[in-house]
Amino acid sequence: MSDYFAEFHERRERRTWKRGQVREIRTVGDPVLRSECDPVRTFDQTLRRLVDDLFATMYAADGAGLAANQIGVGRCVFVYDCGDDADVWHRGVVVNAVVVEATGELLDEGEGCLSLPGITTVLARPSRVTVRGQDVDGSAVEITGTGYFARCLLHEADHLSGRLFTDLVTGDSRKAALRAIRATAAR
Repeated sequence: MSDYFAEFHERRERRTWKRGQVREIRTVGDPVLRSECDPVRTFDQTLRRLVDDLFATMYAADGAGLAANQIGVGRCVFVYDCGDDADVWHRGVVVNAVVVEATGELLDEGEGCLSLPGITTVLARPSRVTVRGQDVDGSAVEITGTGYFARCLLHEADHLSGRLFTDLVTGDSRKAALRAIRATAAR
């Protein structure tokens, strides 16, 4: 996995987003992260600006994905830029995402979040995920991801429902994650 992340950071260094504005990433404790996002009904320049801001913010934070509520906008939109288990790189946007399939072997791997800085824990996620939604123009899209890309799609879709990855962690890992959240909040 370390080779993957080396490639991830190398690709990130080569990619920039020349449009949009870097926005503040909301962190744990902000109510917008716990609220279910509203569906997008209008596909216009305002949505395009939001997507540009999401990409600019995600790249500035060295992330693999970012949901609109992570920058304080309660709309069902997320962007992604990450690889899958076949070394294919994916970059795009999903509006009004719905997870239609989450299957395959459960992969226990580390997961973190830009809204929970410095907190990483092992979480079991399915190895194959399909989401349906729309692109920035309102056209239907269906995206299937495997490996790390599957994890990213589920993680971002969870954000749109007001869930954080730490909500899914159990046992000692959950206790450790909650301690880390409390420590972060106390700073």
